[in-house]
Amino acid sequence: MAANPSEQAHALWYVAPGRAEIRPEAAASPAAGDVQVRALYGAVSRGTERLVFFGRVPESEHERMRAPLMAGAFPFPVKYGYINVGRVERGPAELVGRTVFSLHPHQDIFTVPADAVLPLPDAVPPQRAVLAANMETALNAVWDSGASAADRIAVVGAGVVGALTARLCTRLPGTQVTLVDVEPGRADIARALKVDFALPDAAPENCDVVFHASASAAGLATALRLAGFEATIVELSWYGAGEVAVPLGGAFHSRRLRLVSSQVGAVATSRRARFDHRRRRAAALELLDDPALDALIAPAIPFRDLPAQLPHILGPASGVLCQLVKYGE
Repeated sequence: MAANPSEQAHALWYVAPGRAEIRPEAAASPAAGDVQVRALYGAVSRGTERLVFFGRVPESEHERMRAPLMAGAFPFPVKYGYINVGRVERGPAELVGRTVFSLHPHQDIFTVPADAVLPLPDAVPPQRAVLAANMETALNAVWDSGASAADRIAVVGAGVVGALTARLCTRLPGTQVTLVDVEPGRADIARALKVDFALPDAAPENCDVVFHASASAAGLATALRLAGFEATIVELSWYGAGEVAVPLGGAFHSRRLRLVSSQVGAVATSRRARFDHRRRRAAALELLDDPALDALIAPAIPFRDLPAQLPHILGPASGVLCQLVKYGE
């Protein structure tokens, strides 16, 4: 890819703990088989990007946690992110003019191989398509869990991934799904998604499947407590450099609980023979044909304001779930 000196792109870089900046760079001209995309919307992945922003990616994970199209290297400076929805301006004729999703960092103009983008389904608006990466994580988790019809299911942690996981579980016939969170205001999210809501102390026990997505030791303890005999607890949280106490005493062994990890970097074992990453991502995009999911998306902020807004968006007191970012303003 050769640089195009006539056009300049702008990208967000994480440059030090708690600090980010927008840097200019020459837009690369597409070679054969490439597409050039002008971004429309992006979003901040609150869980992972919080760890990147504050420099909490463990050294042992520096290579494994590289996003597909990132630049730089952990800890800093790094051009990181994986949520970008834009319109193809140059490239193969069948893609020019199409609105596409890409796992590209926060950047207004970029060039990637054509197979690194996926056209949006006609029924999915670009603003909602920013949930694609999180939906892919949730879909993988449901596959990892083995959840099935008529199961009693709890999801601990009403962030974006937890909420999407709960919504997917409602599509399984006859399930009873409860979203569990310490914040009472998240009941509004549960209501919009048509799932039950409970504070940890009031959450239903003896569940068949429990998902944990709160990224806290207390949340994991709650997830273990809610699981019934020989139930599965799916751990979706990634703690970065932090250490987490896991309460494996009490009834953990007598109830024969199964604690498994789920991570989007690999397709779930149950689907790996038939699904590659591209097919899974296409399925996630199709699952976004669901207007109820708009309840997860915060009003858009301009891309130019993102560095100044990140401390609030990623701060511990923020109520933001999915922060929408609008380009071109």
